[in-house]
Amino acid sequence: MKNKRFKMIDENFICDVCNKNVSKLEYTARDHCPYCLSSKHLDINPGDRNANCGGILVPIDIEKGKKDTFKIIYKCSKCGILKKNKVAIDDNYDKILEIMSSNK
Repeated sequence: MKNKRFKMIDENFICDVCNKNVSKLEYTARDHCPYCLSSKHLDINPGDRNANCGGILVPIDIEKGKKDTFKIIYKCSKCGILKKNKVAIDDNYDKILEIMSSNK
């Protein structure tokens, strides 16, 4: 059985979708671009870098969580897997609203 513990990887990167420089989040692991909200399918479990896919995780919906938190729902453009991750404090709020309104 694989270890499902969260592995903290918070690093700068260049977004594969919008090509913007993305800085570390500093309070938790940055896993998606705060500008276009896209991510890359690198992990099976958070931070393990064990996924061999490498596809773009496209934000397809926003889910309301507990205590006024929100999660981005992603679909991988390569393998089709669905993933979820928390919205970060510096995420593009207009993009979040755009995704939410496109699913009504």
